[in-house]
Amino acid sequence: MNQDLFELLEDKKSNASKSHRKIADFILTHYEKAAYLTAAKLGESVGISESTVVRFASELGFEGYPDFQRALQEAMRNRLTAVQRIEVTLDRLKDGEVLRKVLQNDIEHIAKTLEQTTDSAFNAAVDSIISAKHIYIMGIRSSAALASFMGYYFKLMLPNVTIVETGSRSELYEQLMRLDSKDLLIGISFPRYSKQTVNALAYARAKGADSIAITDSKDSPIAQNAEKILLAKSDMVSFVDSLVAPLSLINALIVAVSIKNYETVAGNFKALEEIWEEYDVYEKADGQNIKA
Repeated sequence: MNQDLFELLEDKKSNASKSHRKIADFILTHYEKAAYLTAAKLGESVGISESTVVRFASELGFEGYPDFQRALQEAMRNRLTAVQRIEVTLDRLKDGEVLRKVLQNDIEHIAKTLEQTTDSAFNAAVDSIISAKHIYIMGIRSSAALASFMGYYFKLMLPNVTIVETGSRSELYEQLMRLDSKDLLIGISFPRYSKQTVNALAYARAKGADSIAITDSKDSPIAQNAEKILLAKSDMVSFVDSLVAPLSLINALIVAVSIKNYETVAGNFKALEEIWEEYDVYEKADGQNIKA
């Protein structure tokens, strides 16, 4: 659904029935709680029947209440403050359930990411990475860890890789000023989306550079200016967004690039092994320095 869900709810209020207005008002006021209520619980909260809630979701254009609930959960994530995220965590997770629920959530996220990532989209991204003259990788705040992981391995495998690190708006453009049509910008962002990453992808498009957005939705603001989009599920089980599925997707990109660019990668690692051996970089399992 292209229209923002909260705008849609506001629009529908003007000509909705009394019961449907009550539902819309409750969701707009308490969206952080409503997103995780069943149709029955939502109806109970506003004093109407479960069937009325289901009809409300259908009239908004959704296939059913579960479809609406998923859309609401996705829409509200970028609106939640840190305090609201903590409150949601306390409501959803109880003592003794944290380990099971968090890990189960991550398993589901990887499965959903696999379902929504086509081979053609993935392979197109790999081809862009291999053919780029210079690769710029950008992730801000929690996504910085993903950008760093990707950048670490790409720097070992490919000749020109820059991890864009920004402390100010001017610094961002100073690092991207040489972008051209032969270069690639990989932007990584999940709710709450980084404005700097959004702006960087818009700048890359204006410069004619190739770009890949790694994000959670086609409606994500960083996806709007990207030439290619890779989606990874990053639903919120607590005030911390899970980055397990995005990291797994990035890991797959790294492996695919190494396989497709095998001779170059193998040569790079052979040279690195010699350097590691000469300078005693690693240790053996028995605690002695190795030459490997």
